Amino acid sequence: MKLAFIGLGAIGKPMSERLIDNGYDLNLFKRDKRKNVDQKKYFIDPVEAAKDCDGLLICVTDDTAVESVLFGDNGVAESLMPNSFVIDFSTISPTKSISIHKRLAKKNIFYVDCPVSGGTEGAHKGSLSLFIGASKEECLSFEHIFEVIGKSINYFNGVGKGQQVKALNQILVAGTYAAVAEAMELGKLLDLPMDDVVAALKVGAANSWPLENRSKAMLIDEHPLGFKLELHHKDLSIAIDLANSINIALPIASRVKEIEERLMHDGLGELDISVLHRYISGVKKQG
Repeated sequence: MKLAFIGLGAIGKPMSERLIDNGYDLNLFKRDKRKNVDQKKYFIDPVEAAKDCDGLLICVTDDTAVESVLFGDNGVAESLMPNSFVIDFSTISPTKSISIHKRLAKKNIFYVDCPVSGGTEGAHKGSLSLFIGASKEECLSFEHIFEVIGKSINYFNGVGKGQQVKALNQILVAGTYAAVAEAMELGKLLDLPMDDVVAALKVGAANSWPLENRSKAMLIDEHPLGFKLELHHKDLSIAIDLANSINIALPIASRVKEIEERLMHDGLGELDISVLHRYISGVKKQG
Protein backbone atom coordinates (compact mmCIF):
# COMPACT_ATOMS: atom_id res chain seq x y z
CA MET A 1 0.00 0.00 0.00
CA LYS A 2 1.45 3.34 -1.07
CA LEU A 3 0.50 6.34 1.06
CA ALA A 4 1.11 10.08 1.16
CA PHE A 5 1.29 12.05 4.41
CA ILE A 6 0.68 15.80 4.59
CA GLY A 7 1.17 17.57 7.91
CA LEU A 8 4.50 16.73 9.53
CA GLY A 9 4.00 18.71 12.72
CA ALA A 10 4.46 17.73 16.36
CA ILE A 11 1.86 14.97 16.04
CA GLY A 12 2.04 14.11 12.34
CA LYS A 13 5.79 13.62 12.12
CA PRO A 14 6.05 10.82 14.72
CA MET A 15 2.90 9.22 13.28
CA SER A 16 4.51 9.12 9.84
CA GLU A 17 7.72 7.69 11.29
CA ARG A 18 5.82 4.87 12.96
CA LEU A 19 4.17 3.99 9.65
CA ILE A 20 7.53 3.92 7.86
CA ASP A 21 9.02 1.79 10.63
CA ASN A 22 6.12 -0.63 10.15
CA GLY A 23 6.82 -1.10 6.48
CA TYR A 24 4.58 1.43 4.77
CA ASP A 25 5.70 3.07 1.53
CA LEU A 26 5.15 6.70 2.50
CA ASN A 27 5.52 9.90 0.48
CA LEU A 28 6.05 12.88 2.78
CA PHE A 29 5.16 16.45 1.85
CA LYS A 30 7.59 19.02 3.24
CA ARG A 31 7.62 22.58 1.94
CA ASP A 32 11.25 23.51 2.32
CA LYS A 33 13.26 20.59 0.98
CA ARG A 34 13.19 17.49 -1.16
CA LYS A 35 15.53 14.68 -0.28
CA ASN A 36 15.48 11.04 0.66
CA VAL A 37 16.87 10.32 4.14
CA ASP A 38 16.70 7.06 6.11
CA GLN A 39 13.95 5.56 3.91
CA LYS A 40 12.01 8.84 4.01
CA LYS A 41 10.81 10.21 0.68
CA TYR A 42 10.17 13.96 0.79
CA PHE A 43 8.30 16.01 -1.81
CA ILE A 44 7.96 19.78 -2.03
CA ASP A 45 4.87 19.45 -4.26
CA PRO A 46 1.83 17.98 -2.49
CA VAL A 47 0.29 16.90 -5.79
CA GLU A 48 3.42 14.96 -6.66
CA ALA A 49 3.46 13.41 -3.18
CA ALA A 50 -0.13 12.18 -3.50
CA LYS A 51 0.13 10.99 -7.11
CA ASP A 52 -0.64 7.27 -7.65
CA CYS A 53 -1.16 6.67 -3.92
CA ASP A 54 -3.73 4.29 -2.48
CA GLY A 55 -4.39 6.64 0.39
CA LEU A 56 -3.72 10.15 1.67
CA LEU A 57 -3.18 10.91 5.36
CA ILE A 58 -3.65 14.46 6.62
CA CYS A 59 -2.71 15.96 9.98
CA VAL A 60 -2.93 19.75 9.81
CA THR A 61 -4.17 22.55 12.05
CA ASP A 62 -7.72 23.52 11.14
CA ASP A 63 -10.61 23.66 8.66
CA THR A 64 -8.83 26.12 6.39
CA ALA A 65 -5.67 24.03 6.24
CA VAL A 66 -7.54 20.83 5.33
CA GLU A 67 -9.53 22.72 2.70
CA SER A 68 -6.29 24.07 1.24
CA VAL A 69 -4.60 20.66 1.15
CA LEU A 70 -7.47 19.12 -0.78
CA PHE A 71 -9.07 21.91 -2.79
CA GLY A 72 -6.70 24.91 -2.67
CA ASP A 73 -4.57 26.36 -5.45
CA ASN A 74 -2.24 23.36 -5.23
CA GLY A 75 -4.79 20.99 -3.76
CA VAL A 76 -4.43 17.27 -4.25
CA ALA A 77 -8.06 16.21 -4.64
CA GLU A 78 -7.93 16.22 -8.43
CA SER A 79 -4.88 13.97 -8.46
CA LEU A 80 -6.24 11.33 -6.08
CA MET A 81 -7.11 8.03 -7.70
CA PRO A 82 -10.69 6.70 -7.78
CA ASN A 83 -11.25 4.07 -5.04
CA SER A 84 -8.52 5.64 -2.93
CA PHE A 85 -9.10 6.94 0.60
CA VAL A 86 -8.33 9.98 2.72
CA ILE A 87 -7.83 9.67 6.47
CA ASP A 88 -7.98 13.06 8.15
CA PHE A 89 -6.28 13.06 11.56
CA SER A 90 -6.82 16.81 11.91
CA THR A 91 -9.23 18.26 14.45
CA ILE A 92 -11.74 20.29 12.47
CA SER A 93 -15.44 21.09 12.64
CA PRO A 94 -17.90 18.24 12.04
CA THR A 95 -19.63 20.27 9.33
CA LYS A 96 -16.36 20.67 7.43
CA SER A 97 -15.74 16.91 7.64
CA ILE A 98 -19.21 16.22 6.25
CA SER A 99 -18.68 18.72 3.44
CA ILE A 100 -15.34 17.19 2.44
CA HIS A 101 -16.76 13.68 2.61
CA LYS A 102 -19.52 14.64 0.15
CA ARG A 103 -17.16 16.39 -2.26
CA LEU A 104 -14.71 13.51 -2.38
CA ALA A 105 -17.46 10.90 -2.65
CA LYS A 106 -18.36 12.43 -6.02
CA LYS A 107 -14.88 11.37 -7.17
CA ASN A 108 -15.32 7.89 -5.67
CA ILE A 109 -12.82 8.70 -2.90
CA PHE A 110 -13.61 7.67 0.66
CA TYR A 111 -12.95 10.35 3.28
CA VAL A 112 -12.94 9.50 6.99
CA ASP A 113 -12.50 11.91 9.88
CA CYS A 114 -10.18 10.46 12.50
CA PRO A 115 -9.04 13.08 15.03
CA VAL A 116 -6.61 11.82 17.64
CA SER A 117 -5.81 12.43 21.30
CA GLY A 118 -2.72 11.64 23.33
CA GLY A 119 -0.24 14.38 22.48
CA THR A 120 3.27 13.98 21.18
CA GLU A 121 3.93 11.19 23.68
CA GLY A 122 1.10 9.11 22.25
CA ALA A 123 2.18 9.83 18.68
CA HIS A 124 5.72 8.58 19.38
CA LYS A 125 4.58 5.50 21.29
CA GLY A 126 1.74 4.55 18.95
CA SER A 127 -0.69 4.85 21.85
CA LEU A 128 -3.01 7.56 20.54
CA SER A 129 -6.76 7.42 20.99
CA LEU A 130 -8.50 7.50 17.61
CA PHE A 131 -12.05 8.78 17.10
CA ILE A 132 -13.13 7.46 13.71
CA GLY A 133 -16.15 8.88 11.91
CA ALA A 134 -16.97 5.64 10.08
CA SER A 135 -17.80 2.02 10.74
CA LYS A 136 -15.15 -0.66 11.16
CA GLU A 137 -16.47 -2.39 8.03
CA GLU A 138 -15.88 0.74 5.94
CA CYS A 139 -12.26 0.87 7.10
CA LEU A 140 -11.28 -2.79 6.79
CA SER A 141 -8.91 -2.22 3.88
CA PHE A 142 -6.76 0.21 5.86
CA GLU A 143 -7.51 -0.53 9.53
CA HIS A 144 -3.90 -1.64 10.09
CA ILE A 145 -2.91 2.02 9.78
CA PHE A 146 -4.98 2.68 12.88
CA GLU A 147 -3.35 -0.22 14.70
CA VAL A 148 0.13 1.17 14.03
CA ILE A 149 -0.55 4.63 15.45
CA GLY A 150 -3.28 4.03 18.02
CA LYS A 151 -3.88 2.01 21.15
CA SER A 152 -7.54 2.95 21.60
CA ILE A 153 -9.31 2.60 18.24
CA ASN A 154 -12.91 3.74 18.37
CA TYR A 155 -15.41 3.63 15.50
CA PHE A 156 -18.40 5.98 15.46
CA ASN A 157 -20.63 5.13 12.53
CA GLY A 158 -21.07 8.36 10.61
CA VAL A 159 -18.94 11.04 9.00
CA GLY A 160 -18.31 13.91 11.41
CA LYS A 161 -18.98 11.74 14.45
CA GLY A 162 -15.26 11.40 15.12
CA GLN A 163 -14.98 15.19 15.27
CA GLN A 164 -17.98 15.39 17.60
CA VAL A 165 -16.36 12.92 20.01
CA LYS A 166 -13.09 14.86 19.81
CA ALA A 167 -15.02 17.98 20.82
CA LEU A 168 -16.19 16.18 23.97
CA ASN A 169 -12.60 15.10 24.59
CA GLN A 170 -11.37 18.69 24.41
CA ILE A 171 -14.08 19.90 26.80
CA LEU A 172 -12.85 17.35 29.33
CA VAL A 173 -9.24 18.31 28.68
CA ALA A 174 -10.09 21.96 29.35
CA GLY A 175 -11.67 21.25 32.70
CA THR A 176 -9.05 18.81 33.95
CA TYR A 177 -6.05 20.92 32.93
CA ALA A 178 -7.56 24.01 34.55
CA ALA A 179 -8.38 22.09 37.73
CA VAL A 180 -4.87 20.63 37.97
CA ALA A 181 -3.40 24.11 37.41
CA GLU A 182 -5.47 25.55 40.26
CA ALA A 183 -4.65 22.68 42.60
CA MET A 184 -0.91 22.87 41.92
CA GLU A 185 -0.80 26.61 42.55
CA LEU A 186 -2.83 26.38 45.76
CA GLY A 187 -0.66 23.54 47.01
CA LYS A 188 2.49 25.57 46.41
CA LEU A 189 1.03 28.56 48.28
CA LEU A 190 0.18 26.29 51.20
CA ASP A 191 3.80 25.14 51.19
CA LEU A 192 2.77 21.50 50.85
CA PRO A 193 5.29 18.83 49.76
CA MET A 194 3.89 18.76 46.26
CA ASP A 195 5.71 15.68 45.00
CA ASP A 196 4.14 13.72 47.86
CA VAL A 197 0.80 15.42 47.30
CA VAL A 198 0.72 14.52 43.62
CA ALA A 199 1.70 10.92 44.38
CA ALA A 200 -1.20 10.72 46.83
CA LEU A 201 -3.71 12.31 44.46
CA LYS A 202 -2.80 9.96 41.62
CA VAL A 203 -4.30 6.97 43.41
CA GLY A 204 -7.55 8.67 44.34
CA ALA A 205 -10.67 9.92 42.60
CA ALA A 206 -8.85 13.10 41.53
CA ASN A 207 -6.47 11.32 39.17
CA SER A 208 -6.40 12.38 35.52
CA TRP A 209 -4.07 12.40 32.53
CA PRO A 210 -3.00 16.02 33.19
CA LEU A 211 -2.27 15.21 36.83
CA GLU A 212 -0.24 12.16 35.80
CA ASN A 213 1.65 13.82 32.97
CA ARG A 214 1.67 17.61 33.43
CA SER A 215 1.53 18.42 37.16
CA LYS A 216 5.35 18.36 37.38
CA ALA A 217 5.62 20.76 34.45
CA MET A 218 3.27 23.17 36.19
CA LEU A 219 5.19 22.97 39.48
CA ILE A 220 8.57 23.72 37.89
CA ASP A 221 7.17 26.00 35.16
CA GLU A 222 8.72 24.09 32.28
CA HIS A 223 6.52 22.99 29.40
CA PRO A 224 7.77 20.33 26.98
CA LEU A 225 5.40 20.35 24.05
CA GLY A 226 2.64 17.81 24.11
CA PHE A 227 -0.17 19.90 22.66
CA LYS A 228 -0.05 23.60 21.90
CA LEU A 229 -2.28 25.94 23.88
CA GLU A 230 -3.37 27.72 20.70
CA LEU A 231 -4.47 24.45 19.10
CA HIS A 232 -6.53 23.50 22.13
CA HIS A 233 -8.09 26.96 22.01
CA LYS A 234 -9.06 26.28 18.41
CA ASP A 235 -10.54 22.92 19.41
CA LEU A 236 -12.53 24.50 22.25
CA SER A 237 -13.97 26.99 19.77
CA ILE A 238 -15.22 24.06 17.69
CA ALA A 239 -16.80 22.44 20.76
CA ILE A 240 -18.47 25.67 21.88
CA ASP A 241 -19.80 26.35 18.38
CA LEU A 242 -21.17 22.81 18.28
CA ALA A 243 -22.92 23.36 21.62
CA ASN A 244 -24.28 26.73 20.50
CA SER A 245 -25.78 25.08 17.42
CA ILE A 246 -28.10 23.07 19.68
CA ASN A 247 -28.55 25.82 22.31
CA ILE A 248 -26.38 24.27 25.02
CA ALA A 249 -24.14 26.43 27.20
CA LEU A 250 -20.64 25.28 28.17
CA PRO A 251 -19.71 27.67 30.99
CA ILE A 252 -16.56 25.88 32.15
CA ALA A 253 -15.17 25.33 28.66
CA SER A 254 -16.01 28.94 27.77
CA ARG A 255 -14.13 30.23 30.80
CA VAL A 256 -11.06 28.15 29.97
CA LYS A 257 -11.23 29.47 26.42
CA GLU A 258 -11.14 33.04 27.78
CA ILE A 259 -8.11 32.20 29.94
CA GLU A 260 -6.36 30.69 26.93
CA GLU A 261 -7.06 33.85 24.93
CA ARG A 262 -5.35 35.94 27.61
CA LEU A 263 -2.33 33.66 27.64
CA MET A 264 -2.15 33.73 23.84
CA HIS A 265 -2.28 37.53 24.01
CA ASP A 266 0.79 37.31 26.26
CA GLY A 267 2.61 35.28 23.58
CA LEU A 268 2.24 31.84 25.17
CA GLY A 269 0.13 30.16 22.49
CA GLU A 270 3.01 28.05 21.17
CA LEU A 271 3.64 26.46 24.57
CA ASP A 272 2.05 23.30 25.92
CA ILE A 273 -1.45 23.63 27.34
CA SER A 274 -0.02 23.03 30.82
CA VAL A 275 1.02 26.70 30.72
CA LEU A 276 -2.53 27.37 31.93
CA HIS A 277 -1.07 27.42 35.42
CA ARG A 278 0.60 30.77 34.66
CA TYR A 279 -2.81 32.42 34.55
CA ILE A 280 -3.58 31.16 38.06
CA SER A 281 -0.19 32.36 39.24
CA GLY A 282 -0.72 35.71 37.56
CA VAL A 283 -4.10 36.24 39.23
CA LYS A 284 -2.48 35.57 42.59
CA LYS A 285 0.32 38.04 41.94
CA GLN A 286 -2.03 40.77 40.72
CA GLY A 287 -4.28 40.33 43.74
